[in-house]
Order: sequence, then C-alpha cells, then structure tokens
Amino acid sequence: MPLTSAHHLVLAGGGHSHALVLLDWCMHPQRRPAGLITLVNRQSSTLYSGMIPGLIAGHYKRSDVAIDLRRLCDRAGVSLVIAEITGLDVMQQQLKIRDRPPLSFSQLSINVGGITLPGSLQAIRPLELALETLDENQGPNSTPFQLLGSGLAAMEVALALRKRWPKRRLQLLHRPETVPSQLLSSLSQVSIEALPNTALNPSGPGLRCTGSQAPEWLSSSGLPCCRESGRVRTHSSLQVLGHPAIFAAGDCAVVDDQPRPPSGVWAVRATATLAHNLRAWSEGDPLRHWHPQRLALQLLGGVHPKGYPQAWALWGGIKIGPHPWIWRWKQRIDRRFMARFDQGPAMGSRAMDCRGCAAKLPAAPLEAALEAAGLKSLGSSPEDAASLGNDWLQSVDGFPALINDPWLNGRLTALHASSDLWACGTSVDSAMAVITLPKTAAALQQELLSQTLSGLRSAFEPQGAQLIGGHTLEARADAPTPLSLGLQVSLSVNGKRPAHPWSKGGLQPGDQLLLSRPLGTGVLFAAAMAGAAQPEDLDHALAQMGTSQHPIVQQLQELISLEAEALPSCTDVTGFGLLGHLSEMLQASSQNLQVVLDGSAIPALPGALKLLKGQYASSLAPANRRAWSLLDPTQGKPAKVILARASSGCTPEDHQAMLELLVDPQTCGPLMLSCSGAMADALLQAHDTEWHHIGVVSALRADSACASAAIQPLDLDLAASPGPADL
Repeated sequence: MPLTSAHHLVLAGGGHSHALVLLDWCMHPQRRPAGLITLVNRQSSTLYSGMIPGLIAGHYKRSDVAIDLRRLCDRAGVSLVIAEITGLDVMQQQLKIRDRPPLSFSQLSINVGGITLPGSLQAIRPLELALETLDENQGPNSTPFQLLGSGLAAMEVALALRKRWPKRRLQLLHRPETVPSQLLSSLSQVSIEALPNTALNPSGPGLRCTGSQAPEWLSSSGLPCCRESGRVRTHSSLQVLGHPAIFAAGDCAVVDDQPRPPSGVWAVRATATLAHNLRAWSEGDPLRHWHPQRLALQLLGGVHPKGYPQAWALWGGIKIGPHPWIWRWKQRIDRRFMARFDQGPAMGSRAMDCRGCAAKLPAAPLEAALEAAGLKSLGSSPEDAASLGNDWLQSVDGFPALINDPWLNGRLTALHASSDLWACGTSVDSAMAVITLPKTAAALQQELLSQTLSGLRSAFEPQGAQLIGGHTLEARADAPTPLSLGLQVSLSVNGKRPAHPWSKGGLQPGDQLLLSRPLGTGVLFAAAMAGAAQPEDLDHALAQMGTSQHPIVQQLQELISLEAEALPSCTDVTGFGLLGHLSEMLQASSQNLQVVLDGSAIPALPGALKLLKGQYASSLAPANRRAWSLLDPTQGKPAKVILARASSGCTPEDHQAMLELLVDPQTCGPLMLSCSGAMADALLQAHDTEWHHIGVVSALRADSACASAAIQPLDLDLAASPGPADL
C-alpha cells in the first residue's frame, strides 16, 4: 500500500498481543501495514503479567517487568498517544479519548486487557493502582492484609506477599470448595491464614483478586460482547462478529466458538494471527484463523517455609511441585520473553538530528546571517517579543515535530511559543499558525491537521487566547514513518503590551536569579532516539512540558502590583540553553555585571544528569558550548559567570555533567527571573509555585570572587572539556 494510502490503523490498548505485534514490525518492517498506525494506551509502559508476582515478592525491579511502549513504537514507526480510552463510536469509526478529540480510524484492533470484577478492597487490576496500594502498606503493621479471591492468581499474590512481608499477618479469603487442599497446605506452611470469604473486613487493607471482565466501554459501544464478562466476541480470524474492520485479542476478547478463560498465554499465542491479519485485511489478502489450544501450562510461583522461591507446574488436573527447579524454569522463560523487547533495530535506524527547539539554527551562523543581511540590530539587543506600537507584543516560534503524537505536539508547540510573551510579562491574546503536513492521503492529512489544531487550542484557550487563522503547506520531502513526525508547526503569537513590559536587560547588583522549572529536555529526547532514556523519565519531562506557565506570570504581576516591587528582568530558557540565554540577559544590561550560579541548586529533570554523564547530548549542544566562554577568566579578564557549588565534594563527572546541563537546549523550558531579594523570598515561600533559587548578580570587579561564602568556584579546565559524543 503506497504512502498515499488513507489507511489509519488504531491499536487500542498496549496489552501483550499488541506489544508483540509491535515487536514483529520492529524485527520485520516489511510486515507493517502501510499508512498511519497509532497506539493508544493509558501509560507509556505495560507490565508483563507473568512477572508481576515476582515483582511483588521483590525478585524483580519494576524496570525488569515493564515493556517500554514508547521505544517499541519508535522502532516500529508507530505513533503513540498516552491517554485513557473512554468509548468507541462504531458508526463514526472513532475511538473516544478522555480530554482529547476522538481518533478516527479505518481499521481498529482492541487489546485493552481486563479489569477486576467490582467489590470491596483495591482491585488487582489495573496493576499500577494495586502496586501503589502495596507500597502504601509497606512497613510494620499489625492489621492483617487481606487477599480476596479463590483462583490461582489470588494464591500466587498471597505467596508473593509472604516473601515481601515475612512477618506480617496475611489472610486469603476464598470459597473453601474451590481451592485444592495441596495448595491450602502450602499456604498454611508459610503462615497465610485461609479463611472463608465471609470473613472479609471491607474497611481493612487488601487486594481483590476475584476474576476479570472487559472494560465497560466495550459493551457500551454496541459491539457483540459476552453477557457476564463483557469480553468482545470474535471469529477465529480475530475479527469482531459483524465488524470485519475491527479486531480484538487478549483478555478483553474471546473466540466465539472456541472460548478460553482470560490468560496471558492465549494473548501471546494469538499474536502471530493478529499481526498477519491486520496487514492482510488492509491489503485485501486472505486471513488466517487461530484455534487456541484447549489447555495451557501454568507455572505458579510460591515461597518455601525457609524463604527461598519455588513453584508448581499445572496442566489441567496435573500438578507437579512445588520445587525450586520449577521456579528457575519459570524465571528463565519470563526473562527470555522480556529480553525479546531489547533486541532489533529501529526502523531506518541511524544517528538523527534532534527535534523540538533543538532543531533551531546555532547562534553563530544566525548572528552572521543577520549581520550580512543588515539586520545586526536584531541580534545585538535581543528581546523575547517585538513591540507593535504601544499596544501589542508579537513573537514567532515553531519547530519540526518533537514527538509522534500530533495533538500533544501541537500543545507543546503552543506552550513553547507562548513563553516568549510570558517572559515579557503578558499572556497570549491571539495566534496564527503555519502548519506543514507530510505528503500523504488527504484523509490522513485531515486527521493530522485536526489533531494538531486541537492541541494548539488546548494550550491557548486556558490563557484566554484564540487561534484566529493561519496557513497550511504540504511537504515536498518523502514522508517519514510514522507520518506524524512529518508535521511542522510555526506560530505567530500576539499579546497586549503591558504598561511596563519585562525586559531581558536591567539586571542589578544584588538581584537574585530564579528558575521556574528543571532543565534537561534536550538530553532526554536525544537519548530517547538512541533508546537510552527511561520511560518514566520521559513521562516526567512530558508532564512538565505540557503544563502551562501562564499562571506564574499572573502571580508575578499580582506580586509586583501589591508589593510595589521593581520590575524583574526575565527571559525563557529555550534552544540556546540556560547559559546562552543568561548571556543575552547580561549583554542587554547596561552595567558591567557578574553572575554567580550555584551549581548544586540548578534543578535537573530525573535522568538528565545521568544521561549527560553517560555521554549523551542534543545535536545542538556542541554549538551551544560556545557559551562556556562566559565561565572562562582568561586573558586577565574576570569571568562573566562563575559556576559554584556547595562545599561538599563533587566528582569531575558531576562537574562536567553540570556544564553540559547549562547548554542543554530546552523545549518548553523554564522562565529565568532576575529580581530583588524581597520578591525572590516571596516567590520561594509561595505554596503554589516551584521556583528555584540558582544564583546572584553582582558588580563585576577585576578581583571579583564568589559573592557567597557558602559556595566556591568549580575547578574546571573548560578548554580541555571534550563534551559528550553527540547523537
């Protein structure tokens, strides 16, 4: 199917079947259906259910059992939307998503797993909430922890908890006639009380492991579902009955004439048929049929009274064990399964230039071009926005798609562009957009444009701003995979000019330097392209980037008005990094000044410093390193910026990582504020913001030293610093 195909395959849910389908496309790109493919899941990772008891017991870390869906999607050329699915409109062919516009599809595959049947206690599914409950109950506690359920899953969780909590009272509440006596004996041997379910204390701590059902939105959609379990009924081709364009697999589905209980075993076994049929249906080829095995081997983990792990092997009515060698066998199978997701090249794998604001032109050629064009004045006194008479401020910004979710990318672009006006002390009133779309089918361009515009509006409208117009273009370069990475958005933003706009210049001796949020987006997304960033670190970064900073501008305006404070100096830290934008503030100030930065106080996003120490860096970082000259007191001149740290020792690797953080290009980065001590104190004491005090401004003297006895200069040889290897 050519790139001009209008085919949009939406994968609803990141269960085991879809994770393995993505892996198949990573390993065999020719098997991937053509067109746009989008995965929608509530988290960026999915937990492998076979290792959850081992995670609970403490045999594994969370990272050992988590499948990184973002990395899988990047490798497979699939767009990833992190959002909660709320419904399905079968007639309109739209998947409904919480707090976002629906996704239109021409083909849909459902693999959303199951949820625990309703009742008392915290449900074991969704797994993330159950794990939070266990963490909350960690530590000494005399109250019994209850497990409600009569199946093997409840027993395995109970045994895992005994390993986790060797001395805590544990109670398994079950229907006595349903649990084999051999397993009950094993519970007794490790001091787990087996009680009838009538002994439940609904107000006590515990987990509910009482079987599963499909999410309610499936049965509400009008698809044919089982009456009791809500599971979607399918043919052996995995097509939903009466809906040939919709497929379903895993715990949320059941083959109508060969029903099997929900189990990860069958979700895994269905993968080959699902992967083949998704492509075959889109191309009009014959479909395969899946005939699930009648029985499945189950390996049930447990714990010996002496504390070491053991397991049972169960096949129908046959039970073998418990024995440590069965546990080792199970562990080997599970680890081999997870190791599959660490293999295979990315689609079109190669070193790539960074996206987002890291895609901007480096400062040196920009300045040279402005001078050659007779526009040197634009670079000699750079402000974040231009004045249009006495009434309006205007700025322009944009970049090629940072991520492959068009809605979120639109939102991030709008927030990033807005920060130019926020740095001037105002909010956005209106905006116009120029959006370049990849060369593909008109229906897919319409979907990408609609999602992007909705993302822009989600950022502008809470500020009271409107998107009043714009222009669209079609790219002439080959469309990338996924298609959503072919989007480019540029924005012209306008805001009402305050009576006294904040300026980059105007720094005064004694000013305090504040930062509104941590740094590190550049290195995190650079490392993500190499598959080296942790999914939770990227989640944290995207959550910060997607949070608007216009409320803190309003807070500052109110503080200035109430306290009759002097106007602060302000800028936003974006593509040139903190040090590059601090250089602009110093250049725009009339006095001869020096800034002392407290290296120990400069905040970094989780994972950023570790990656910088690991030699990862944005492709714009080498050009940004010219700003290190501000730290160099050579040729008899004092340094314009002193990087200082707390008196406790730091390693050379720590020092170098901090230097790299100072030139890391930021997308949706922080505001940097230079203000009086009184204003700084008020902001730092406020409960609804998270300003960070990172330095002080002083008059520059030939013999200048650090302004604070609590900090001392870093002993760094800047000229000898090679910098990380760039992606």
